[in-house]
Amino acid sequence: MRTLVLGGIRSGKSRWAEQAIAESCGDAPVRYLATGPVADDESWSARVAAHQLRRPPHWETVETSDVAAQLRAHRGTAALVDDIGNWLTTAMDRAGAWSGGPVTADTDALVAAVEEFGSPLVLVSPEVGLTVVPDTEAGRRFADALGALNQQLAAVCDRVVLVIAGQPLTLTPQRS
Repeated sequence: MRTLVLGGIRSGKSRWAEQAIAESCGDAPVRYLATGPVADDESWSARVAAHQLRRPPHWETVETSDVAAQLRAHRGTAALVDDIGNWLTTAMDRAGAWSGGPVTADTDALVAAVEEFGSPLVLVSPEVGLTVVPDTEAGRRFADALGALNQQLAAVCDRVVLVIAGQPLTLTPQRS
């Protein structure tokens, strides 16, 4: 079962995703792939700490920007990826995509790894259009790339859920 969880900033999407995979996996191992940057910022550190406190102690946390490699290397262990927007930011940095470089090799590799993954998988991603419209070219490039990537991921996931104000709305029924 592959689930894509979408939502706006601070919508409750991460909490919902954590609960969903915990319910589906019980006491089985879960690899939490954290894609966020390590920053020297009190507010960001507080957000990261809140996420960490919610995770069961038997979950393994892996901080990574190479989600595709992690998924391929551990196909037999359930995984939660939080979040795709942070991952895309790093991929765009590597590819020089802020000024027009292509990021398709990275996004294609991620989508393929998700499609091939054989254990429960939950992906958390911000939904485009639920925040301010970017007023810079780089911001619009990010919104365009994230919108395209979310659509590609939705196409290979068994279920897509939109979380608004902490409430899940299933957009696609579960496929078996």
